[in-house]
Amino acid sequence: MKCLGLVGWSGSGKTTLLTALLPLLIARGLTVSTLKHAHHGFDLDQPGKDSFRHREAGAHEVLVASARRWALLHENADATPDFAALLARLSPVDLVLVEGFKQAPYPKIEVFRPSLGKPPLWPETPDIRAVASDAAGLDCPCPLLPLNAPGVIARWIVAELALDPVQAA
Repeated sequence: MKCLGLVGWSGSGKTTLLTALLPLLIARGLTVSTLKHAHHGFDLDQPGKDSFRHREAGAHEVLVASARRWALLHENADATPDFAALLARLSPVDLVLVEGFKQAPYPKIEVFRPSLGKPPLWPETPDIRAVASDAAGLDCPCPLLPLNAPGVIARWIVAELALDPVQAA
């Protein structure tokens, strides 16, 4: 499975770009999954629901299933799981779009907005292959993609990762 990440500072537009890219890549005949890193705790359960009560009672994993979807809730120690181990849990697809996990070794696009007042990640993050930005003329060593043109970025992804939509269909 090929994967490509979107990394950048909070508020840079990673999620907005990812959700714009998904339908464009899928329309090309690609199967796409996502993997998202959360810096804070999160919960898919709601207090009082059976699955919440299962976890609260000590279950290490709870699998919830219906006719439309299923979810596996797995309790971790206080460390983020290994990136490769998480990827291995996904069903095979043409492409996994990753949001976050900037230290893991996989190709990435940095979403960079100078207006946030934060420094770029590309000088310190070796796997950044392109920068998607709303600013022109940045002095970076990799391709500069227009952040507000997801179609251009989708075409770059397909070419960069040698994804063949014809074979994927």
